[in-house]
Amino acid sequence: MDDDVVRSLVVAGLGGGSGKSVVSVGLIAALRGTGQRVVPFKKGPDYIDAGWMSAAAGSPCYNLDPYLMEARAIRDSFLLHATGDYAIVEGNRGLYDGVNPEGGYSTAELALQLDLPVLLVVDCTKTTRTVAAMVLGCRKLDPRVRFAGVILNQIATLRHESIIRQAVERYAGVPVLGIVPRLGRDIFPMRHLGVTPHQEYGAADTAVAELAGLVKKNFDIEGIVRLMQPVRTVPADRVVSMNGNRVTIGVLRDQAFQFYYQENLEALENCGARLVMINALQADRLPPDLDGLYIGGGFPETSARELAENQGFRESVREMAGRGLPIYAECGGLIFLGRSIVLAGCEYPLAGVFPVTFGISGRPQAHGYSAFTVDRENPFYPVGTRVKGHEFRYSTVDAWDGEPDQLALKIERGTGFAGGRDGLVANNVLALYTHVLAPGTPSWAPGLVRAAAAYRREKNQNRDLN
Repeated sequence: MDDDVVRSLVVAGLGGGSGKSVVSVGLIAALRGTGQRVVPFKKGPDYIDAGWMSAAAGSPCYNLDPYLMEARAIRDSFLLHATGDYAIVEGNRGLYDGVNPEGGYSTAELALQLDLPVLLVVDCTKTTRTVAAMVLGCRKLDPRVRFAGVILNQIATLRHESIIRQAVERYAGVPVLGIVPRLGRDIFPMRHLGVTPHQEYGAADTAVAELAGLVKKNFDIEGIVRLMQPVRTVPADRVVSMNGNRVTIGVLRDQAFQFYYQENLEALENCGARLVMINALQADRLPPDLDGLYIGGGFPETSARELAENQGFRESVREMAGRGLPIYAECGGLIFLGRSIVLAGCEYPLAGVFPVTFGISGRPQAHGYSAFTVDRENPFYPVGTRVKGHEFRYSTVDAWDGEPDQLALKIERGTGFAGGRDGLVANNVLALYTHVLAPGTPSWAPGLVRAAAAYRREKNQNRDLN
C-alpha cells in the first residue's frame, strides 16, 4: 500500500445507541490485529468513545467537528493525522441529525466534506423488513451521501438475519456487510453517566479483544476494506512544528482527569511547550519547574476521596496559583480548583483556588454545544475573542462567594457557570465549564504558551535578582 494513501470510511447510525461504537471499536481492533495501522477519528464533542477507539487502535483518536471547526480545518486535520493504513471515522447521533432541520453539522455533512462512504449501523430489535425502509430512506434523503454497506445490530436468530439481509439488499440496494448478534449484555461497561471511560475499566483490553473477535467472525472485512475510499494524506516530513523557546506545561492526566483532545496537546507542543503528565491522585506536589498547568475535564467526583486525601498536592496547586502560575482548567478541572465538592452528604476539600462548593445532580445540568465572547481581562484570551465549545456536566454550583459580573466570558449559547457567564479568574488562572477544541479555537494554544513564557521570564528575572 502507498505510504501516503489511507483507506477510510465513516461509521454512522440511525440514532444514539444504535451500536456505532461497538462496530467502530471492533472494526478498528480487528484491522489492527492484521498488523495494519489504524487511525481513529470521532465526530463531535466526545472523549469517552474516542478513548475506547484509541485503546482499540493503540494510537491517539482525533476529533472532527463541523460545528467547532471550519471545513478547511476539518480537512487539514484529517489529512494530517490519517497516516496509517486505515482511518475509521465514527459519527455521532443519527446520520442526518444536526442542529437544524437541514441537518447542519451532522455526520452526513462530515462524510460529504471528507468525501467518504458511510457504513450504516442499524439496530434491528423487533424489526425485519422495516429495516430496508429505513436504509432506503437514508439513501434517498440526500443522494450525495455514498453508502458502503450496512451492519445489522441486535440480530436474534439466523432467520431474523436472513429476512433483513434479503430485504435490505433487494429494496434498498445496499450490501449487508456484517451483523452484531444480540448478546444480552453490554460489552462496554455502563454507569449512571453512560459508558465508563476505558481508563477506569480494568478489563478494557478484554472488552476490545472480544469486539475484535466478534467482528472477525461476523463481518465481511475484505468487503468493507474494498469499499473504503482511498485518500492521499499529508506526508509526515511536510508537517512543520512551531517549536521555539520551549516552556514546560503540566497536564493533570489520571483517573480523575481524562478528557483531553489529542489535538489540544499537539497544539501546545507545536507552539513550543514540553508537556509533563502529572497524576493528581499520586503526586506529592506539582513539579517546581512548571511554567503552566492545563487541567482538563473528567470525573473528579469518582475520585473525590483520593483527591481530598492528597492534601500536599492540593495545597501545592493553590500555592502555585497564588504565585501566578498560568492555569487553564475545563469542567472537571474547574471543579478541582474549587473549595470542595459534596457527595452523598460528605464534603471533600479540593484545591481551594476559588471559593466554590460543588455538588452532583442525577440529571445533566448542561449538555451540548456552546459559544462565548470574552468581555473581561483574563490570562489567555484577548477581550473580544469569540469561541465555540461544548458543555457536558452533571455538577452543580451549590455555593459561590462571587457575582456573575466577575466572570470573564459572556455565554451566547449554552449554560456556563452562573448568570449566563463562564470563566472564573484569579491571578493567572482561568477556569470554565466550556471545553474547546484547538483546531476550532486557533488562539487557545498560543494564549496558554504565551502566558507560560511570560511567567517563565518573570521567574528567571527574579532568580537573577536574587
